[in-house]
Amino acid sequence: MKDNIIKFLRDATPWLAVIILWRLSNAFWNPAGILALIPIFYCSFVRPVPYFTAYAILFCFLIDYKFETLAFWTAWYCLFYAINGFQTFFDLTKIDRAAIHIFIAFFGVGMLVLLFANFSFIVMLETLWIILWAGLLYIPMVRIIKWAQNDR
Repeated sequence: MKDNIIKFLRDATPWLAVIILWRLSNAFWNPAGILALIPIFYCSFVRPVPYFTAYAILFCFLIDYKFETLAFWTAWYCLFYAINGFQTFFDLTKIDRAAIHIFIAFFGVGMLVLLFANFSFIVMLETLWIILWAGLLYIPMVRIIKWAQNDR
């Protein structure tokens, strides 16, 4: 019984991490639950979890709904997913440091597009803060997911 519960929690970790980060939205620390993009990115591209893509698209849509961005993150995720599917130059599953530089490119470019769509000094500071905060939290969150899945 105990082993079944542990196995369930290991398998459910990426799914639960997305829900928890989306629900813990806060205007300063996690606006619209945008930090949920960390496990979405990691579990979609770096360590793909089976059947996670539809779930990731749903939560990108929910982030868009809370962020009022009119399906931006959903389209951005789908575009990145398509580019990743058609590429043959590099494999994200084999990149070291959990592909943090690819995540920063994915997240940072997306945030910069949103910045230029609604440019002001305050929005620029908020965008810079969120990019730095997400970059800082990426490795600890990835390590937690890897530890919970017993994938060291």
